Amino acid sequence: MKPVNLVVFVLLLGLICFLVARDIEEFGFHYKDVTPKEAKKLMEKYNELEVIDISGVYDKGHIPGAVNYFIGDGSFDEALKKLDKNKRYLVYYHTDNVSMKAARKLKDEGFKKVYRLQGNFSAWVAAGYRTANKNSV
Repeated sequence: MKPVNLVVFVLLLGLICFLVARDIEEFGFHYKDVTPKEAKKLMEKYNELEVIDISGVYDKGHIPGAVNYFIGDGSFDEALKKLDKNKRYLVYYHTDNVSMKAARKLKDEGFKKVYRLQGNFSAWVAAGYRTANKNSV
């Protein structure tokens, strides 16, 4: 192998290792809790971030751009079969217990980059961020 090709190969390999190590450091084998402010920044930084509302009251109010996979009717479990495990996901509900369960399920199913909104939808509203509902979509 030519010296130039070897250098390029080593640099690319190093970059890949760095990116993988960064994700492992950030997420490990767990999801990451984020505040509404941190969630808003993630939404602005990562266009591919998919926000998942797992509630049954999505039509009454949700984070703009969020998709609804209701955990209570099996929609969430069905969605897990189709979602890209390498994308970033932010999950929220209206109680910690259920949102934590959903975030853990994503990680257990092999999703690598999972965030959970601390304080859930009510924290988003309390922070003064915009919401959407059935009539505003």
